[in-house]
Amino acid sequence: MPDATASILLLGATGQVGHALRRTLAPLGAVHAPGRAAVDLADLTSVRAAVRELGPDLVVNAAAYTDVDGAEEELERAARINAEAPRVLAEAAQEAKAWLVHYSTDYVFGGGKRAPYTEADAPNPTSVYGRTKRDGEAAIQAVGGRHVILRTSWVYSRRRSNFVRTMLGLARENDRLTVVDDQIGVPTWAGWCAEATASICERLLAEDDAALSGLYHLTGTGQTSWYGLARAVFAQFGRTGVAAQPVSSGEYETAAPRPAYTVLDSSRVRAAFGVPTTTWSEQLSRFRRHVASLKG
Repeated sequence: MPDATASILLLGATGQVGHALRRTLAPLGAVHAPGRAAVDLADLTSVRAAVRELGPDLVVNAAAYTDVDGAEEELERAARINAEAPRVLAEAAQEAKAWLVHYSTDYVFGGGKRAPYTEADAPNPTSVYGRTKRDGEAAIQAVGGRHVILRTSWVYSRRRSNFVRTMLGLARENDRLTVVDDQIGVPTWAGWCAEATASICERLLAEDDAALSGLYHLTGTGQTSWYGLARAVFAQFGRTGVAAQPVSSGEYETAAPRPAYTVLDSSRVRAAFGVPTTTWSEQLSRFRRHVASLKG
């Protein structure tokens, strides 16, 4: 077991995964979760200062510029937050002899493959968002030090803007919806992602084995389209009266191109850290029960 007095710096604690991490990381040590007013990833000086002042054993970066379309217009800001800030975090964590756990995305891939992407596949992003996240990965790897980069995909929760919340909101006002059916990926519940991350962090703090450093994919198993996910959401939440119509991506104009296929193979993280195998549909079912428990 890790030392319960471990010091953990959590960035992005108001986001989808970050909010859940406050709970799942708590048993591992003292979680320090400064807000954006104290640590803004766009302000690299505040990022470095936060690590130096705390001197943590573990830094978990759940913060990012995630507006895929907005990044096309705010290139410099997206690059500062998604690429430059991770480099500064990696440097500061190395100075503090701390582990750095950082999240990345399936959008580092272009979508041309038709079999699950592994960590050995070369990134080829098609959007500014994807390129800045790829650059953040590369920056951390170039610095070295003890780090774990976790690529995840299609994250949803009860918080912030995400596909599942959007579908449930639309279902309250419409009985017919059109949903894209030619983009394939793996939906990931933020709560599950935070639980899996905590088990990884527990291992890192307990063993402090630099051989665990590296890049890992962190999703459930299986795959679906946005249309398939929408139908599953409606079934889980009793919105069976909503008729969903599949359409192609060409029906929706977006500023940033979306990759057609970004299924991630997560077998490496399961082998290295013992993360339990779970399907994306099982995660959705757990999410529905979680929402119901909060209402009860």
